[in-house]
Amino acid sequence: MTARLPAARAAAAELNAATLKAWHAYIEATERRIAAELADGRRFLAFDFQDPARSRADRRALMAGEILVDKVETSGAGPGPIPVPGGMIHHWRGAAFFPGVTLQALLAGVTNPAGNAYRQEDVLQSRILERGPDSCRIYLRLRRSKIVTVVYNTEHRVVYRQHGPGRVSSRSNATKIAELENPGTAEEREKPEGQDRGFLWKLNSYWRYEQVGGAVIAECESITLSRSVPAVLTFLVRPIIDGVARESMQRTLASLREHHCRAALGAAASSARLTRTGEAPRLAAERARARSTRMRRIVVAAMAQKCARSRQGCPSCCASRR
Repeated sequence: MTARLPAARAAAAELNAATLKAWHAYIEATERRIAAELADGRRFLAFDFQDPARSRADRRALMAGEILVDKVETSGAGPGPIPVPGGMIHHWRGAAFFPGVTLQALLAGVTNPAGNAYRQEDVLQSRILERGPDSCRIYLRLRRSKIVTVVYNTEHRVVYRQHGPGRVSSRSNATKIAELENPGTAEEREKPEGQDRGFLWKLNSYWRYEQVGGAVIAECESITLSRSVPAVLTFLVRPIIDGVARESMQRTLASLREHHCRAALGAAASSARLTRTGEAPRLAAERARARSTRMRRIVVAAMAQKCARSRQGCPSCCASRR
């Protein structure tokens, strides 16, 4: 998620042509890399394209219930990062392991945000604007609360692709991000896009879902564009921005996993009860109980982490929570 700047520095900003050009260059370079990875045929998740030793270590950590979050940077044609005059690009990748969850069940939830009881804490409203065979256009009313609270009307186009059995990717780009003035009041109005306080100008996300036995690994790359900060403040503000972004990615994956694992846990418990009445073989019952136990451990661990964060004074972690 994008960073928030101190209110004193957040009076007004404008998305100019040079900033927008740099954003497009960054996205094009990133999407070339993602397209090459998805065309590999053998490897699929982004962390599979790391050094083999690190890739194996990351997979073991995921299977143990850890949520992996890393900062990412796309380079341009020349050496070093792509310069972004007047703006800051925030690029993060995270992954989580969903035991006992099927790819079909997970996709059924993420492709229907309006009809799903689960909703991220920063999503105030959601609805489907248009749906195609492998795509949809959705409306999200977003609220971001960190230092200052900002509410947006946003629209997103999401495209899904199948990459063989048990592998699906999606690409989401925000086609509209309008900051609201006086949200929730009779004076509510949308500010012109790119002529606001500059907390969130652009937002793209790229997901990969892979079925791994009786579980799913979900991986997300989030890229946002916000206004820049004065150079003399960068060394102070950047760690705060990065901390907020890391925490946001962790919460998104943790809450998504908790929701779907709870649903799968209920299904597994029902299956186990049917088995005990003789409607399924004993082996199936043992497997159902094993899945249920593993899912319960991960759900409990996620809830414990959430409670620990709330005790450290992070009020947003106490709410239900992409």
